[in-house]
Amino acid sequence: MKKMIAALAAVALIAAAPAAAQDANMSFFITSAGPGAGASLGGLEGADQACKDLAYPAGFGDLTWRAYLSAMARDGQPAVNARDRIGTGPWFNFSGDMIAADVTALHSDAANLTKESILTERGAMSNGRGDDPNMHDILTGSNMDGTVYMGEGNTNCDNWTSSGEGSARVGHHDRQGGGQNPESWNSAHSSSGCSQSDLQGTGGNGFFYCFATDGNGPQQPAARTETY
Repeated sequence: MKKMIAALAAVALIAAAPAAAQDANMSFFITSAGPGAGASLGGLEGADQACKDLAYPAGFGDLTWRAYLSAMARDGQPAVNARDRIGTGPWFNFSGDMIAADVTALHSDAANLTKESILTERGAMSNGRGDDPNMHDILTGSNMDGTVYMGEGNTNCDNWTSSGEGSARVGHHDRQGGGQNPESWNSAHSSSGCSQSDLQGTGGNGFFYCFATDGNGPQQPAARTETY
């Protein structure tokens, strides 16, 4: 866990000119770096911390950041839905463009979610289909409505703690490609495995979405997180 956090912090501190002017209301971004261990993120808690570590150099580390990830029920604990852990909105990207007004809009055609609007915490666009390398598979573990995906063979990579066997649901941030729902930002298809090479082999890199629960409205209570 500590190594992953340190690696993410180091990447975030690298000087780079942002692709867009920063807005004071940023409350949503796609991670500019993954842990390098595939879908092993340290569970929901580790992924939340990674969001915070990446947001800190951008000046938003004091917000309550939650990774848009669902977790399956296990060990007597209930399932966690990504839609239930990100606050109520509205959410804005690095440039100040509204992504969605609320949770309902986020999971509808009204959401402003495109390759051009889904920016990193540094204001850059992430590689999509047609770029080299393609990195458009974004970890979510979710259905299109933001609830936990329960498809056959899916484990959400042992609830984001494994880079071994299993699979996780991913979305396409560029809204194109293959799979059952190729234009879905949060539930396009399942990964072929959980390792870094598995994710990269089908167009991913271990990236995920981060939302601030308290950036633009009443602060939300912290959602239950699990470590294993």
